[in-house]
Amino acid sequence: MQELYSIISDPQRIKTVGIEEKYVTDNLGRLQGTCDALVFPVSAEEVSGVMKWAYANAVQVTPRGAGTNLVGSTVPEHGGIVLDLSLMNEIVELDTDTLTVTVQPGVLLADLQAYVEARGLFYPPDPGEKQATIGGNISTNAGGMRAVKYGVTRDYVRGLTAVLPSGEVIHTGGKVVKDSSGLSLKHLLIGSEGTLGIITECVLKLIPKPAFVMGALVPFDSLKTGIDAVIRLIHENAGPTAIEFMERKVVALGEQFMGVTFPYPEASAYILLSFDGNSESEVRSNAERARQSVIQNGALDFLLLEDKATLDEVWKVRGALVRAVEAVSEQEPVDIVVPINKTADFIAYANEVEQESGVQLISFGHAGDGNVHLCVVRGERDAAAWQKDLKAVMTRIYGKSHELGGLTSGEHGIGLSKKPYFRKATDPAVIAAMKQIKDALDDRHILNTGKIF
Repeated sequence: MQELYSIISDPQRIKTVGIEEKYVTDNLGRLQGTCDALVFPVSAEEVSGVMKWAYANAVQVTPRGAGTNLVGSTVPEHGGIVLDLSLMNEIVELDTDTLTVTVQPGVLLADLQAYVEARGLFYPPDPGEKQATIGGNISTNAGGMRAVKYGVTRDYVRGLTAVLPSGEVIHTGGKVVKDSSGLSLKHLLIGSEGTLGIITECVLKLIPKPAFVMGALVPFDSLKTGIDAVIRLIHENAGPTAIEFMERKVVALGEQFMGVTFPYPEASAYILLSFDGNSESEVRSNAERARQSVIQNGALDFLLLEDKATLDEVWKVRGALVRAVEAVSEQEPVDIVVPINKTADFIAYANEVEQESGVQLISFGHAGDGNVHLCVVRGERDAAAWQKDLKAVMTRIYGKSHELGGLTSGEHGIGLSKKPYFRKATDPAVIAAMKQIKDALDDRHILNTGKIF
């Protein structure tokens, strides 16, 4: 490992002793790995140099950003080098002519959004964890709340610079809108969880910032009624930016955690809507179409959130739900995605599992795209009982999601913790094809080995 000092110009950016535990785990901190060196590169050239050395010496490399991953994608199972890209955090260029911004992978989502919005522009992908890095968002194809209108991270990546496991630097895509120039290596890297290459620069699509934003909170007497109303709402072409669902029991935890009071506490479930657009009349017209639709389909009320402080407070509760649950008990986060018309069926099944198993399951998520977030709550179980009950519950809920035509992950990725469920639900021929791609780009299997498949 001493040879790394000839590659990294500043010896302070290499650590081989006293490495903090946070660098060998993920955001949950339950899966622990080991590493022999922690390296903080500041350029593609340094990343390339480290990878060339690692390739020549068959040393494992695990890339990481802010460490907010929830499924073990940043856990170094096989030792070697942890390559932390958090110092590569420059916004390289804002090009208003092409509506693109070029950034390094360590830029935080919150910082990018604030930077472009201050200049009248908008980066729509909006996963709940705003302190994640852009490189991490791309590596997991992060989705978030605005996916129902604007799409996911993949839809905003125009170009990538990446370092392959061999150390070779490649450039794919660019500032162009269209690209039919051969195989799309860019899209292969997106969502690959750092197993195929290390992203060192990103060209991202922007749009003009919406001029007017408002929200609405829609209470229901049951979650099924709310989800059924969402399906009908989508057909109304009211253009909501986000459609979130929450059960009352998780909202109550969010209220306690944030120290706020949620409107309409007597409801059993809520649908949270947001609308944006270039004019107030457009947004209000869409909100009125939505109001009429949900009232006709069982809503108890339609509460417009026009005051920005109230709107922000309600959305902060939604954004803090995972942390609110975690503050009460250890929990296993799940981000299953099912066809939107099967969302209510899946949640009903999860509630059945809760009743039969005695394991608390708290659900919320993105009603507009069928992405269900479940918190499987440990409660007072000892380690042995927790592992036994968790495995039984996870097997049942993943099995049901696949039966309904769903997929193992909507936006968190597979990492380590979801591998058994992903493998069980995925065609062996698909797994084999993925392994062939891995073999072709990483023939020595040194880059984030053991993740996904």
